[in-house]
Amino acid sequence: MQSAMLGENISEVEITHVSKHGFWLLLDDKELFLPFVEFPWFKRAPLEAIFNIERLQSHHLYWPDLDIDLTVESIEHPERFPLIAVEPPALCATSKDRITPALTRHPSLSKEGKLLILTLDDYDS
Repeated sequence: MQSAMLGENISEVEITHVSKHGFWLLLDDKELFLPFVEFPWFKRAPLEAIFNIERLQSHHLYWPDLDIDLTVESIEHPERFPLIAVEPPALCATSKDRITPALTRHPSLSKEGKLLILTLDDYDS
């Protein structure tokens, strides 16, 4: 008697190189580059957190230490997903008592609640 295989056969994902511009990950038979300008959530992340990656499904990657979920499509075609993270010190007030980094689409709010229009040039090193 042979058991039926449940779910997808998902290969591992591996971070192969990190530079000051971004990092490469090996996924199946292809190597993908995640530039920090397109994926700013990783720019100041500890290496240990970047290397702690899980492949939940064939098209879904998760960094549990950073609580970041990305689809493979968003890595291959970041221009289709214009979500930009506002890095500290650009913070937005979520309540009178708590200030958290904003994860938002353009336009963004500043710490003082003023409207800011940000471009990718604002994220250059």
